[in-house]
Amino acid sequence: MRDIPTTALPDGTSIPIFGLGTWKMGERNADIAGEVATLRAGIDQGVTLFDTAEMYGSGGAEQVLGEAIAGRRDATFLVSKVLPSNAGRVRAIAACEASLKRLGTDRLDLYLLHWRGSVPLAETVRAFEDLVRAGKILRWGVSNFDPSDLAELDAISRNCAANQVLYNLTRRGIEFDLLPQAQRRAMPVMAYSPIEQGALLNDATLADIADGHGATPAQIALAWVMRRPGVIAIPKTGRAERVSENLGALDIELTEADLAKLDRAFPPPRRKQTLEMI
Repeated sequence: MRDIPTTALPDGTSIPIFGLGTWKMGERNADIAGEVATLRAGIDQGVTLFDTAEMYGSGGAEQVLGEAIAGRRDATFLVSKVLPSNAGRVRAIAACEASLKRLGTDRLDLYLLHWRGSVPLAETVRAFEDLVRAGKILRWGVSNFDPSDLAELDAISRNCAANQVLYNLTRRGIEFDLLPQAQRRAMPVMAYSPIEQGALLNDATLADIADGHGATPAQIALAWVMRRPGVIAIPKTGRAERVSENLGALDIELTEADLAKLDRAFPPPRRKQTLEMI
């Protein structure tokens, strides 16, 4: 059982800097047993943070996760997301209740707006605050919000707990403005696709650095993401053995030489960039 380091949410609650994502789970019946086993393997090894969304597998990922955490809900920190099309005050509450049913729980630790849509932010915030008062969610946040979106949100409420965005070695745009903004306000950034959906596994630079640490390219990519204060990595895998490998990233301390080599291979942003999404 591994003790996973934590960072703090704005309300002071601790949240692990490593969790498991569930994107693309629950899409094929033939894969469900293996997906449940993988998530349970994570719990057995000390993983408590799990990220899902009503969009993933049209609710299938939430059902998979619900099965995996059955009987162990109190040992987990659950994050789910509402689609922009369900972000209206009435629809968001109904969507949250449907997510809770699929997950087999009475509450979410964190509920996110998946991305910005046409529903006014003030209406979504009112729905989220209603859900907090009802005890159905403990806190709320956003996903795929750029600095201007967050500034607009701040004019409505300062209760946003986190922002989940695309961040990895090939997608470093948030380092120019969004990440410093989040760190100034002590609001964690949840990095999805931290290994670029596996595309970084065959990178020569990562392989070279990995050799020096007796590690794997995936571990180096994850260690690079999690080295920054307030950044949480939520890689997804469908294989139990890969969970163990990914957790090994927590043991890696990248050197200044490693970081310089990675900067040369994956240059940091020198100007503001449009927020990337996948």
